[in-house]
Amino acid sequence: MSDHAFATRAIHAGQDPDPLTGAIIPPIYQASTHVQDGIGGFRSGYEYNRAGNPTRNSLETQLAALEGGVGALSFSSGLAAEDALLRGILKPGDHVLLGNDVYGGTYRLLTKVHAAWGVETTTVELGDADAVHAALRPETKIIWIETPSNPLLKIVDIAKTVELAHAAGILVVVDNTFASPALQNPIALGADFVVHSTTKYLGGHSDVLGGAVIFADDRFFDRVKFQQFAVGAVSAPLDGWLTTRGIKTLAVRMRQHSANAQAIAEWADARPEFETVYYPGLDSHAGHEVAVRQMSGFGGMLSLGLAAGPDAARAFAESTELFQLAESLGGVESLIGYPPDMTHASVRGTELAVPENVVRLSVGIEDVADLLADLQQGLERSTR
Repeated sequence: MSDHAFATRAIHAGQDPDPLTGAIIPPIYQASTHVQDGIGGFRSGYEYNRAGNPTRNSLETQLAALEGGVGALSFSSGLAAEDALLRGILKPGDHVLLGNDVYGGTYRLLTKVHAAWGVETTTVELGDADAVHAALRPETKIIWIETPSNPLLKIVDIAKTVELAHAAGILVVVDNTFASPALQNPIALGADFVVHSTTKYLGGHSDVLGGAVIFADDRFFDRVKFQQFAVGAVSAPLDGWLTTRGIKTLAVRMRQHSANAQAIAEWADARPEFETVYYPGLDSHAGHEVAVRQMSGFGGMLSLGLAAGPDAARAFAESTELFQLAESLGGVESLIGYPPDMTHASVRGTELAVPENVVRLSVGIEDVADLLADLQQGLERSTR
């Protein structure tokens, strides 16, 4: 599959027709255990659902093919995937360098859960090479990149950061959730690991929770797979199947998400109600040139800073109709959120706190004229 284009791999990798019936879609193996041919006689290596399931393994093959990795592991949530990766790499006393604009759950996982285990975390502006150098320690084991970042859409130069990290013997993890492998391939740029909340663009339909780790090489694969088995936060068969189904339309969905978001960003950029438009597809965005180099499109996420302040932002978030007020992102339907009190409430009062005049849009694939009209009406309602 490695010699095929992305859209072809998304549809066919790990998706061989059922050998028994010829069904074009592989079945959902909704089973908790597998009959053995004598003690220890596992059929095709399957024993118990936590250790392995054909539906989950098909998804893992598909994910590895999309990101260009040697293997992938699928989990019950994005945070479960991140936790397994961190436990597979780190030991007490190790240090993680984290971007200063990331998903609040990642920050909480590191500073509230892994900190109690003796892991230290420093946040830094990853676009500032001098700041990164100054923050490195002998104990630094991971530089954790989220690009585009959540929710301020910062862009980090993956290849440049990888060069710096590898020169110091440090591993690089890239959270590729916002871009998806349809638009960005961190392993091709030198990253050691890619993580996803597959709940978002990969699943794409707001109907499944999941996460994944993809590996550039096999150095840590067995360690993280042990965490998957021993801790047990695995994808259920139906969840794996739903994620696979979503992935098959990822290429075409991301083109429409990106086109719609670009149109909305340009509309907002011309409006006096917004003092800042956070979208890497705009020439004015600080990371635009890097995004052009390392992405094939700019994605469906953007954030808006309301010129009138926090009260206006909250009112706007509660005044749209097609853009529905909800957590999460990446589905075919458009969502709006107020990060300071929703997705990023866990970082309020920290150095990662989101400006309180910011709303975040997950731009869906509806007709863009309808989306623009909804935002216009939302502005009018929120200022009455």
